[in-house]
Amino acid sequence: MAYIRKSHLIKHVKVHTGEKPYQCTECDKAFITNGELKRHQKTHTGEKQYACTESDKAFITNGELKNHQKIHTGEKPYQCTECDMAFIFNGDLKNHQKTHTGERSYQCTECDKSFIRNSKLNQHQKIHTGEKPYKCTECDMAFIRKSKLMEHQRVHTGEKSHQCTECDKAFRTNVQLKQHQKVHTGERPYQCTECDKAFKINRDLKRHQKVYTGERPYQCTECDKAFITNGELKRHQKVHTGERPYQCTECEKAFIANGELKRHQKVHTGERPYQCTECDKAFITNGELKRHQNTHTGEKQYACTECDKTFITNGELKNHQKIHTGEKPYQCTECDVAFIFNGDLKNHQKTHTGERSYQCTECDKSFIRNSKLNQHQKIHTGEKPYKCTECDMAFIRKSKLMEHQRVHTGEKSHQCTECDKAFRTNVQLKQHQKVHTGERPYQCTECDKAFKTNRDLKRHQKVYTGERPYQCTECDKAFITNGELKRHQKVHTGERPYQCTECEKAFIANGELKRHEKVHTGERPYQCTECEKAFIANGELKRHEKVHTGERPYQCTECDKAFITNGELKRHQNIHTGEKPYKRTDCGKAFIKYRALKQHQKIPTGGESV
Repeated sequence: MAYIRKSHLIKHVKVHTGEKPYQCTECDKAFITNGELKRHQKTHTGEKQYACTESDKAFITNGELKNHQKIHTGEKPYQCTECDMAFIFNGDLKNHQKTHTGERSYQCTECDKSFIRNSKLNQHQKIHTGEKPYKCTECDMAFIRKSKLMEHQRVHTGEKSHQCTECDKAFRTNVQLKQHQKVHTGERPYQCTECDKAFKINRDLKRHQKVYTGERPYQCTECDKAFITNGELKRHQKVHTGERPYQCTECEKAFIANGELKRHQKVHTGERPYQCTECDKAFITNGELKRHQNTHTGEKQYACTECDKTFITNGELKNHQKIHTGEKPYQCTECDVAFIFNGDLKNHQKTHTGERSYQCTECDKSFIRNSKLNQHQKIHTGEKPYKCTECDMAFIRKSKLMEHQRVHTGEKSHQCTECDKAFRTNVQLKQHQKVHTGERPYQCTECDKAFKTNRDLKRHQKVYTGERPYQCTECDKAFITNGELKRHQKVHTGERPYQCTECEKAFIANGELKRHEKVHTGERPYQCTECEKAFIANGELKRHEKVHTGERPYQCTECDKAFITNGELKRHQNIHTGEKPYKRTDCGKAFIKYRALKQHQKIPTGGESV
């Protein structure tokens, strides 16, 4: 460095020697020149004698006022010769030119980082020393820079003095305003050299580039996770400490980050400012809108290297990859179940606590998740927005439509590794695999029966409670499940949509058709280990096995007879009650057994057999 005046050189040399002979009597700061000390002392006295005539700001020195006035005049006299950027101050231009030359002459002695300005190095070094001299008087937050403290204090005052001229939004800092204005201009000057993404600010670009370099310099001391930014690390650490400082005033929910709270508050206000131009859907955040728009364009740029699936977002891909790795990092402390996602763990934990905070206003049902409540409410409204293009079926959920469409395509992509069976859904495959493992984790507390799924257990428990909430409107029969009711209603309508291609028989349910087709193929896959008999259905085999064991668990309370199945017991009880539920419509005769009705129907009303 060279100088015009000797006094300037002498002052500069003190930067290298560290000499600061002018000491402040109010604090421990020291300065190279007496002028710097005098300016600093005004920060203690609060004296700001130079007032701006355009705004309510005042300054300690006339030079600071003149520089500030250039903001109002728009004057930027210092032009970069390499690009079209211009600056209010010559110092800012000089620092900017170093971005073109790559010069970073201020090196940190603690790490390998270097800086364009000495002031930036000084700020950075406070990260190593932990020094945060600027403390908030409203809360316990402290900051390395005074500007960050002033910015933070606006959180308490609510001051947002930087107004956007394009919309009604206002911001706490000018930097936030400038970033926001790029939403209106669409300006994204920072381009990634690895992909076609571009960013509004250089910081976002640098963070994005670490995706390609794999650099994650911020390591959690509690677990093995590492992060791209220090902010991400700090948010993550709150998972371990349980700290959730941002409380919703409408409900009892609290959040790790202020941004999460703001997003949540829109749930209460109903605000959805991001509107899709292709359909009438609107979203709380711009990110949600962008992900939704990909459903219209069909763009799924994130491909799995293990299978042929592709995803809209990188986050969805990462979550999917855990299926291949088997990684389930979220472990329940009450039982041994583990989950891929933290959200699934939280919902699972509610099964232990019994918490169901989402209540239906139409009935007494409540749910663990809001999404489940929303789905349930469509039962009351009758809304089925997802329609099949092949038939007239419609569904409440898109996933159910996609599952149904495989009936038409015949696609069964979920293959069992133990046998040659394949299934349309992963849930069906998992249920089937329990046939091989013999796993029945859901135990009835009333009897010794156990079930493969919780749904089967709940259905079984209604046998003991007597609960039959699904009532037929044509007769007085009631059923445990809605599916049983729907099958029964086909008895009244005569509807038999499942037609056998080998004979003229038709069936109410697809399962009945499949069992019947085995009559034509001769297939009897369920073999008795005691004798050579084989059966079409597993249920038939189980009933037959009781012939060998002599087991008759269903006891009549009126006499000493016992039966193999509950159905046989119910038919027998009709003898004691005199109930004849099977009635002929043309002559009015009724019968205890369905078989007797069928035999009688072969006799015409005139009395001659046919």
